[in-house]
Amino acid sequence: MNEDVQFLLDEAKEQMEKGISHLESELSKIRAGKASPQMLDGVRVDYYGTLTPLSQVANVNTQDARSLVVTPWEKAMIEPIVKAIQAANLGLNPQNDGTLVRILVPSLTEERRKDLVKKTKAEAENCRVTLRNIRRDSNEVIKKLKAKGLPEDEAKEAETKTQDLTNIYSGKCDKHLEAKEKEIMTV
Repeated sequence: MNEDVQFLLDEAKEQMEKGISHLESELSKIRAGKASPQMLDGVRVDYYGTLTPLSQVANVNTQDARSLVVTPWEKAMIEPIVKAIQAANLGLNPQNDGTLVRILVPSLTEERRKDLVKKTKAEAENCRVTLRNIRRDSNEVIKKLKAKGLPEDEAKEAETKTQDLTNIYSGKCDKHLEAKEKEIMTV
C-alpha cells in the first residue's frame, strides 16, 4: 500500500481514537445517580480574578455513594467554590461548613433520568458526527491522491479501510452509549 495512504489511515485512526476519548470524558461528567468527583470537572472557580478549574484550588472526594466533599487548599476559597458550584447549574446544593464544602447528591427522578439519557444520546451523536467528518476528510484526501496518480484499486481499498475504521469506532461509540444509558436507568 502507498505510504501516503497508510499515513492517512493511521492519522484517521488516531483522530477517531481522540473522538472516542472525548466521548468518554463527556459521559463521565453525566451523573448516573451516584456521587463522582468527575461531576465537578466543568466547574470553574473565581481564584483571585481568574477562572480556574475546581481541581486546581481544592481536593474533591466522594464520602459515600451520595455525597461529595470539596476541601479547599485555602480557607478563603470556600465561598467562591460554593458560588461556582451553584453557578455551574448541575442541580447540586453545596453546603459550607466552615472548613470544607459538602454536596449531597440527590437521587434521580424518572424525568431527570430521561433527560440525562437524552444528553447522553446527544453526546454520542456528536461523536458519530466527528467520526463521519474524519471519514469524509480522509476520502477527500484519497480523491486528491487519485488525481495525482494513485491507482484506482489502491484508492478503493483505502476508502474501504476508512469505512471499516468508521464502522469500528461507531460501534465503540454505541457501546459507550449503551453502557451509560444502562447506568443512568438503573435505580
